[in-house]
Amino acid sequence: MNNKKRIAIFASGNGSNFEAIAEACRQNRLDAQVALCVCDHPGAYVTERAKRLEIPVLEFKPKNYSGKEEYERMILSELQKEEVELICLAGYMRIVGKTLLDAYKEKIINIHPSLLPAFPGVDAIGQALKYGVKVFGVTVHFVDETLDGGKIISQIAIPYEGGDREEVETIIHAWEHAIYVSTLKKLLN
Repeated sequence: MNNKKRIAIFASGNGSNFEAIAEACRQNRLDAQVALCVCDHPGAYVTERAKRLEIPVLEFKPKNYSGKEEYERMILSELQKEEVELICLAGYMRIVGKTLLDAYKEKIINIHPSLLPAFPGVDAIGQALKYGVKVFGVTVHFVDETLDGGKIISQIAIPYEGGDREEVETIIHAWEHAIYVSTLKKLLN
């Protein structure tokens, strides 16, 4: 009998964090199974990663729904069919609404490329570069009704004194993959 926790990963783009988590599950480094990939941008590269890893994909276009509540009810129905117990946001570029927050209270986590509460929202790396920070970071936090304001689960500080956006993004993404998997391991145990 499979007692692995069933998780869904929500993503909007490339999906490198999605793949890092899925591979950790496949290699039994996480006692979990990725039951569903949820993507709000049909055709995004994350969907190719999911299909290659034989993970079911739920693709949707928010504009095809009357609003957030309607598409979140559709997502919730699919999550319940797949018996999903935990949601991981991994580059999902939408604010989670009341429908999912109520159904998965303290069961939705997100990764953000800054040391929250600094630089919440879109383009945290660009915000940090503009500000001239010398220490970047990654935060994993619970999702609540605030923008990147939920309770922090784990963080890592990353010293970097350069100004090369591509270089800092590469460094941060490598750390994201490691911290997301290690944080999930702690949460699942």
